[in-house]
Order: sequence, then C-alpha cells, then structure tokens
Amino acid sequence: MASAPPHPPVASTPTLGVGMVGYAFMGAAHSQGWRTAGHVFELPMRPALAAICGRDRTAVDAAAARHGWAAAETDWRALIARDDVQLVDICTPGDSHAEIAIAALEAGKHVLCEKPLANTVAEAEAMTEAAERAAARGQVALVGFNYRKVPAITYARQLIAEGRIGALRHVRATYLQDWLVDPESPLTWRLKREHAGSGALGDLGAHIVDLAQFLAGEKLVGVSAVRETFVRERPLPAGPSTGLSGAADPAARGAVTVDDAALFTGRLASGALASFEATRMAAGRKNALRLEINGQLGSLAFDLERLNELSFHDHTEPAATAGFRRILVTEPQHPYLEAWWPPGHALGYEHTFTHQARDVVRTIAEGTVPAPSFADGLQVQRVLAAVEESAEKNSVHTPVAL
Repeated sequence: MASAPPHPPVASTPTLGVGMVGYAFMGAAHSQGWRTAGHVFELPMRPALAAICGRDRTAVDAAAARHGWAAAETDWRALIARDDVQLVDICTPGDSHAEIAIAALEAGKHVLCEKPLANTVAEAEAMTEAAERAAARGQVALVGFNYRKVPAITYARQLIAEGRIGALRHVRATYLQDWLVDPESPLTWRLKREHAGSGALGDLGAHIVDLAQFLAGEKLVGVSAVRETFVRERPLPAGPSTGLSGAADPAARGAVTVDDAALFTGRLASGALASFEATRMAAGRKNALRLEINGQLGSLAFDLERLNELSFHDHTEPAATAGFRRILVTEPQHPYLEAWWPPGHALGYEHTFTHQARDVVRTIAEGTVPAPSFADGLQVQRVLAAVEESAEKNSVHTPVAL
C-alpha cells in the first residue's frame, strides 16, 4: 500500500487573507514576510496577500504590483470591510494605529500592528481593551516587535528561562542610528510629535525596552531619564514625506517636536538594574542594536550587526578557561532554523518578518496566547511615558504605571 504524502496538498490548507495598511519601509518588510512564510515553514494556514492600502492611488498600485498584493485600496475602512481579509496588518505612522486597530477588531478581524503600539498610553489602553474583547470572540491581536524573532535573541531568552545565567543583575541595551546627524535632513513625519508620538524614544527605545523585558521575563517598574533634541528646526520636505528621508526645500523650515536621543536607567521587578540609550544622532552607527545581560551564573551578549551570533559566558567554569564564547545560531535545534539552510548559512534582517508571519499564523490557527500581545505593547508604552515624565522632571525616578 502506498504511503500518504508527508504534507497535505496546498489546496487543502485553509487561507488566511491578509490586508495591509501602509506600503513604505515597514510595508515592504511585512510584505516580504507574508510572501515568504508559507514557502519556508509548514503552516496550518496559507497567508494570501489579499489587499494593500495607501492614500496615493498611483503609489499604492505600484506597491501592490511590486510586493505581490492581489488588490489595492485607498481607504483603510474599505480594506477592513473586504470579505477576503481576515487579518489587518497596520504599518502606518503611530497616530493612526488606535483608530485602525480598534475598527478592525470590532469588525471581527485579527490584527498585527507595528510598534510602538500607539502614541499615548490612553490609546494603547483602548487598543488593549479592544483586543481583550476580541479575544473572547476568538480573534488575536499582536504587536510587531520583530527583533524578538531573531533566532539568537529567542535562544537567549530560552537560556535565561532555563536558569543558565542565574539570577539577573544587569541589563544593558543600546540602539544607535545616524540618519539625523545632518542638520539639513528634512522634517519627515518621524520628527513630528503629532504623527510619531516621540522620536528616538518611541522609534528605537520601544524595541530595546521590549527586548529587555522579553529576555528578563519581567517588567520594568521604574526609570530615571534624560532626553535631548539637538537640531530643533529642519527643512520641510519638497514633496510627500513618507519615510526616513526625502528631498528638502532648504528655504522652508519647521520645528522638530520630538527627541533626537534618550538615555535612561531602570529597575526590573526582581531588583535587577537596566540601562538604555536610543539615538538617531550617533555618527557612523547605521542600525546598531546591542544587548548584554549579566546574571549570577553567567552573561549573554548580542549585537544586531552580527545577528547570527550569541556570546555566552558560563561563570561556573574554572577561571583558567572561562570566558565569552561565540555561539553560531544556525543549527536546526535553534529557534526557527529547522526550516532554513544548512548550519553556518546565515540569516538576515528580513527573516525576522518571515518568522513574525509564521508565529502570527500559528497563533491564529492554534488558538495560543498572542506574543507579543497588545498588553505587551501597552506595557512598553507605559515605560516610554514614564521616561518622558522623568526627563521633564529633571531625571527624577519615576514609577512605571501598573
């Protein structure tokens, strides 16, 4: 008797129709993830790129053709109303996250929303409450902290959870970029508080706050902070401003209303100490995210510029031979690697979005607890709000709201 095929044919796999709002940098990255996940991983549902949405008809049509979306919309409400969309992926500036996410959840859709979850704690609370109501109907809502999906970071979390470095003592996190070093760089939406919520703090700080709490397995309970805006006026863009840069008209200038850099210390619930630095003014640093976690029994360190590697020090080994050792996180036993290339063949930034798409599909199909959830995004938003409050009060230690 012939044996059954190892995998069910594609036709028998149910479809998850994805509708995405936004098509710039993050839209392209998310598109890559949705396009790739079903071709790499065996999934219980097959992602289908049903429709993409943007306000500019010409630009969104071009994005749909370039990234493989079946249709394009210019009104996000029309995208939510589509019968072929079961999940709404939000890749817009932060000022629209709450309205779109809550509407999608109330319409019965699953939601994936880019970080930071919102521009304010109040918006994040409303989104989380909507997600909790939707969960009772079987819907899921997740926030896009894609760096959790780097195999080395996921593996570091496993080692910490297993007690390999013992009780935590310190967490150090920095995220450095330099795309605003030039004072003539134009005033994009990311430099306007009404659209972005905050500057380097929300753009970069949200990532490292989430990673610190994810790796530690506990929350930050208080912070002490400083922030600075080094360039307070910039040229207005000559045309539409949708990304990190754009052609500028030097004769017209506008006020920068967000921070260029934020530094803060914090304390975790266990008493472990943490330090954070987020800046878009570190000349020569393009996307430098670094983490180090020190524990009673050892330490772990990670550098995004070497994202296939994890440094591990086992402090229980004899001093004569102990030291940091390099773990190449490319073995099939490592997180996500069972579906990729032979050991030693490295992955990159774009793979985090493929892993994110895989996890979203499995969460929906299997009914597991979403992670990172809107509640996780709300916790990060509360930390960011405490950082802003502390900086406004001359770095006074500020508790993170419960």
